[in-house]
Amino acid sequence: MTAFFGRFWIDANIAISFLREGRIQSLMITLGVAIGVAVIIFITALIQGLQTNLIDSTLGSQAHIRLVSPDEVNLIAPPVDDTLQLIQEDKRPQRLRSINNWQQITDTLDQLPLLTAVSPNVSGPGFVRRGEALESVILVGTDLERYQKIIPLSEYLISGELRVSADNVLIGSELAKNLGVEVGSKLRLDSGQDDDDNSRDNNLNNNSAVVNIAGIFELGVRELDARYVYLDLKQAQSLLNLPGGITVIDLTVEDIFEAEEIAAQVGRLTSLQAESWIKTNAQLLSGLTAQSLSSNMIVGFVAISVAFGIASVLSVSVVQRTREIGILRAMGATRQQILRIFLIQGAVFGLLGSIIGSGVSYVLVWSFNTFGPNIFTIPISINLILVTMSLATLTGIIAAAIPARRAAALDPVVAIRYV
Repeated sequence: MTAFFGRFWIDANIAISFLREGRIQSLMITLGVAIGVAVIIFITALIQGLQTNLIDSTLGSQAHIRLVSPDEVNLIAPPVDDTLQLIQEDKRPQRLRSINNWQQITDTLDQLPLLTAVSPNVSGPGFVRRGEALESVILVGTDLERYQKIIPLSEYLISGELRVSADNVLIGSELAKNLGVEVGSKLRLDSGQDDDDNSRDNNLNNNSAVVNIAGIFELGVRELDARYVYLDLKQAQSLLNLPGGITVIDLTVEDIFEAEEIAAQVGRLTSLQAESWIKTNAQLLSGLTAQSLSSNMIVGFVAISVAFGIASVLSVSVVQRTREIGILRAMGATRQQILRIFLIQGAVFGLLGSIIGSGVSYVLVWSFNTFGPNIFTIPISINLILVTMSLATLTGIIAAAIPARRAAALDPVVAIRYV
């Protein structure tokens, strides 16, 4: 082992002496590698920051997976033997209905390690009235303790308190602006559902209620901020004529990009219709895929250009130092030693260039985060820098392979006579 490191140290000194003799060439290719590494790190970090921002803005206001009752379908009588049956079918309208045995399903889902949060909710259409103003909304009844693990409403609250009860609701900022209300104002909620027979006979209306605005939130999605009204689960069940029932179970998972596979598993387990964010946001996923592809193409072309630059410089170095190589071979240097000398030069180009390029990329990222549009922040991780430095060094070694093999193959007698 000591002998190996000793030979390596000698080879490294010879490689560095060759680099010193060609200072200008070495400096130029090192700067070229540095620029390539800086571009790779900055572009990769930029794409990662953009994708993280898009995903956060999308998933920050919705569950990763939603479970609902399967669609109702028409029951068609089978044809009589020896008859031809022609069917013209109109699809059944989907009424608001509860998930059967949702308590048992929720308990089962709570035990699944694939899921990080489970929240049963009741959701349905409704109206909000204040004076002459009338707005159509989505009434969402939920248990805030569970729902906070799905969507952290406390982070989106801009005024008031995070509280829902029989007399208190949360509304979006756009809805508050359209109705001209603020925290403490009163609203009338109406689900528009038909009352049951007992309610009609008693001249009661269980499908409307006067409530106070306990808090106003802003999810950052205009449509949601203009339509969502969060209220107590039992109150929503009463307004929507679903006593003791729920219409949807929201789920979150650890790895968001495995949501589609997990949704399929949960759907088979519960016999419910499962939809993941990947399916409902197919265009977003296509955009993220296109961004990743373009980023990988840029990184690939930059790496190829850096490799060709290193290979060309070392090829010229082999030609310029043919006589020195011949002398080294005549003094007892083996082909493997000559090969190592030029491979070390390639590694030095890659390593020094990546160190300088990492510093330049940090400056670029800092400048973007400080003086940029402030739409999102570019994260730069030590793992990205280490991986890029490793790839740059490996690229330098691979690029030096052909010139190194050519140098090692030189005949010492012919090389010494070379002028």
